[in-house]
Amino acid sequence: MLQVNDLSIPVNTVSGLNEKEYREIKALITMLDAISRLIYQGLYIIDFSKQNFLHVSGNPLFLCGHTSQEVKEMGYRFYFNHVTERELKMLKEIISAGFTIFNKIPDEEKINCTVSFDFHLVSGKKKILVNHRIAPILLTDDGKIRLAVCVVSFSSNHTSGNAVLRKNGNSAYWKYSLKSHMWEENKEIILNEREKDILHLSTQGYSMDEIAEKICISLDTVKFHKKNIFEKLQVKNIVKAIIFAANYKLL
Repeated sequence: MLQVNDLSIPVNTVSGLNEKEYREIKALITMLDAISRLIYQGLYIIDFSKQNFLHVSGNPLFLCGHTSQEVKEMGYRFYFNHVTERELKMLKEIISAGFTIFNKIPDEEKINCTVSFDFHLVSGKKKILVNHRIAPILLTDDGKIRLAVCVVSFSSNHTSGNAVLRKNGNSAYWKYSLKSHMWEENKEIILNEREKDILHLSTQGYSMDEIAEKICISLDTVKFHKKNIFEKLQVKNIVKAIIFAANYKLL
């Protein structure tokens, strides 16, 4: 059975922040709290020196019935309470693989990287698939992550896993295969302007007939573009497409 320490990453062992640095980070915490009140997502800061959470936002959506303070005090134990053993093993593999590829990236580019992955949170009889996106916010002098911010939202996928590493400004991204246990390079997903128009209007609740009328195309053309959107994003409905596009800033 996995233990809490099993989620620790030896290749990212770092020294702790001093008191002055912790005081300076309070401004960031205040900003994240404000952001969490504006968006329907969870936010928290991971302190890799202490292997726990430096801060957890008050958004209750993904806290499994706990307060933000309770989750902060649980730290990594939160995952052991609300993620199945099978998916914990998957998370350990993904996190370890993520740090392996991260450490191969030039130090000056690391701050621009984001890793995302999906897993189920279980609370009583309730089970939801969430997407975690993690980005470094403070690195050590030798390029290791001291602090990282994580955004938690509903997943646009149907299964857990789906680990992806992206770098801002790079036209490619890397997806981790749980079968081959390797990172595989992929071309970035690009939506054309018509596809973006259809997604934008869909977020506003317009039907396909109404979208066709507003952008002066036929209903069959709307259907054609929606089919292309689903194929590009590998989703099965417009709700999942909107979530995916929002999570990965495709709009």
